[in-house]
Amino acid sequence: MTDGTTRVFTWEEGARIEVRNSGGEIVIEANAAGLKTLASHLLTLAQDGTPDGAHLHLGLGSE
Repeated sequence: MTDGTTRVFTWEEGARIEVRNSGGEIVIEANAAGLKTLASHLLTLAQDGTPDGAHLHLGLGSE
């Protein structure tokens, strides 16, 4: 919730996203469901009324 507005983040079934630091560059590798999930999360953060600096922490999942 930011400024009284709830943001909903959902995950596509089977989403897989891997982020790693590869010698000075960040590599994001994902399957189609992971890319759709990431895009959805970014669009959610870009909604009107979301304050500058708002962010999302993605935790480690279990496989």
